[in-house]
Amino acid sequence: MAAEENVLAELKRLRKRMPQLTGVLAAGTNGLVLGADAGNPEGVAALTAVALGVCVRLSEAGGQGRFQELLVRGERGYVAAYAAGSQTVLTLLAGPRVNIDRLHLEARRSGARIGDLVDGPTARLRPRPHLGA
Repeated sequence: MAAEENVLAELKRLRKRMPQLTGVLAAGTNGLVLGADAGNPEGVAALTAVALGVCVRLSEAGGQGRFQELLVRGERGYVAAYAAGSQTVLTLLAGPRVNIDRLHLEARRSGARIGDLVDGPTARLRPRPHLGA
């Protein structure tokens, strides 16, 4: 099974665990979609890549280290982005009543799995390249 098929399977499992999600996608830091279960995945992935560039710089300039996650709250819900390995970002769309703690927990778990699928399971043992660089 190709990495993209495994990524899509993980995204579907994530949506099943969290029915409040209205969309999920995994994309490279360059904005190319690896797997999606969301409307307009290319547009969301492209905007995530742009936001990621700003967040990486902001986190570093603020002395907070490498980017880990971003949460945006809009009047109709949330957009959240999580580092998923060295060159992949997991983006979630959720309704306004989502449990944010659970969102973070599930997204971090799925992000780690997706990172392993894309980078390989031994990548965690190697020094991590700079996400977004």
